[in-house]
Amino acid sequence: MRFSLKAGERIFINGAVLTVSQKVTLSLLNDARFLLESHVLQLAEATTPMRQLYFVVQSLLINPQEEEKGMIAFRNMHQAVSMVATDDHVKAQLERVEGFVKAGRSFEALKVLRTLFEACESSAPSQSEVVPGKAA
Repeated sequence: MRFSLKAGERIFINGAVLTVSQKVTLSLLNDARFLLESHVLQLAEATTPMRQLYFVVQSLLINPQEEEKGMIAFRNMHQAVSMVATDDHVKAQLERVEGFVKAGRSFEALKVLRTLFEACESSAPSQSEVVPGKAA
């Protein structure tokens, strides 16, 4: 996989944060967990249940050393979001997300979740917060 970074951009690879001082093209020659800075959601931006789920999956990529805790948080958050989802398409996509995460393919799960942001946020009457472990 090849990608280009601009000066000052960051990339997260296997839990390490790398930054570049000038424009550079990188090639990953083997499997690695990575996330480009442009795909990173800040905690303050996790304002909806779907964005909160994205944040949890993102944490699995950025902090692989905390995978056990991250998977617990993912299961709780995924269950909470799935319980409140009413659209069949969203439910099907959430199942895909779960499959990707269980298979260690968190980046693919993030891509699916990004497609759900607009669909869920435009149809949601309010942007209520789902707290893992307290949904019912």
